[in-house]
Amino acid sequence: MHDNMELTSKAEIRHAGGGGKPANPRQLAERIAAELRGAGFIAYFAGGCVRDALTGGEPKDFDIATDARPEQVAALFRRTKHVGAHFGVVLVRLKGIDFEVATFRTDGDYKDGRRPESVAFSTPEQDAQRRDFTINGLFYDPAADRVIDFVGGRQDLDAGVIRAIGDPARRFAEDYLRLMRAVRFAARFGFEIEPATWSALRAHAPKIAGISAERTRDEFSRILAAPSRLRGFDLLVESGLMAAIMPEVLALRGCEQPPQFHPEGDVFVHTRLMLSLLDPGAPLPLVLSVLLHDIGKPATQTFDEEAGRIRFNGHDKVGSEMAEAILRRLKYPNDVVDAVCEAVACHMQFMNVQKMKRATLRRFMARPNFDSEMALHRVDCLGSNGYLENYKFLEEQRAAFAAEPVIPPRLLTGGDLIARGWTPGPSLGKALEEVQTQQLEGNISTKEEALAFLESGDWR
Repeated sequence: MHDNMELTSKAEIRHAGGGGKPANPRQLAERIAAELRGAGFIAYFAGGCVRDALTGGEPKDFDIATDARPEQVAALFRRTKHVGAHFGVVLVRLKGIDFEVATFRTDGDYKDGRRPESVAFSTPEQDAQRRDFTINGLFYDPAADRVIDFVGGRQDLDAGVIRAIGDPARRFAEDYLRLMRAVRFAARFGFEIEPATWSALRAHAPKIAGISAERTRDEFSRILAAPSRLRGFDLLVESGLMAAIMPEVLALRGCEQPPQFHPEGDVFVHTRLMLSLLDPGAPLPLVLSVLLHDIGKPATQTFDEEAGRIRFNGHDKVGSEMAEAILRRLKYPNDVVDAVCEAVACHMQFMNVQKMKRATLRRFMARPNFDSEMALHRVDCLGSNGYLENYKFLEEQRAAFAAEPVIPPRLLTGGDLIARGWTPGPSLGKALEEVQTQQLEGNISTKEEALAFLESGDWR
């Protein structure tokens, strides 16, 4: 227990959270806490909502800690759900919002690196000691107008420090996902991980391999999708977590590139620079595309003696296959896998866009994730030779196509041709494709012209 329990005023936490009229979820959480207090129980806000308010953020949800037992919580509220009765956790639903209400507890031994074998209901002081980091061990008592600190969390918030509560090695061994959470919080808040916690994190980093792919993936995604992604990426690499999660990224180190095209350095330096150039709100598939766009380069690196330069022939195709294997390993959903693999497979085609026929270009631009691929191409250029002419050309083409669909409705359908005596099959499909190509090239624009083109036989 921290020797100097700190109490902070309600006015301070409201000011830190942005002031003004409380948001609706907070009002509802206060109602739940008031109901618990009215029945004679302690009721505090706990963990992340307290931390976020004190760091100037807007809490996304409010968890409540109480000395009421789960059955007592359930008896007080009309709509409840036992989501972890063994751990003393009940969901209370109010006005369509779920609030987690947990009984103060201490945890027994952890044998699976995730959950305690047993729990015992306890006091607020003991409950704080079981939590992961000091900044997450804070309570807020809305009735007493106080933030209650048993673990020195407020001091670490002020100092910008991520510190495990108690023995860092024990905290991480209890749930190895805390290794990732330490990185996420350090990156998100711009905090330093204090030396003992950092040492334990690095020592335990290989253990992340024992966590389910889904849990690891979710934390990994949160780190990369955040505006602070570059700091998170660096911490993942420096801690050894990247080696356990995505070792293919480390193979980019020392993979040299032709300096005339990549004056910035090797593939790792290039990839890291691209991450730094992304917009803060870049969507996850785009970030993963940046991370993996050159993942096939180490496997395809050769030296062209005649030209006197390094080459990576086929790295886009190899990289797309590697990206799929990596993302499947981490159990990413199909839509994310498909978008990333398509971006990796096609990223080299951007160098040829000014040479493409009009029909080819329009089909290229009409693909579903083209906007994201454009963003990838932009940072790929900015992170290397700065050549943006192809990007600017595509922007001009998008503006030119703004008044009409990039791919306009077809002039003919299969039904049109079948009605005229065509037999379904490859020949019919080829005819429709050739008509659309002529349409996209601007050579024909009406159904009559399309039929005349087919009757001419020039497409065969």
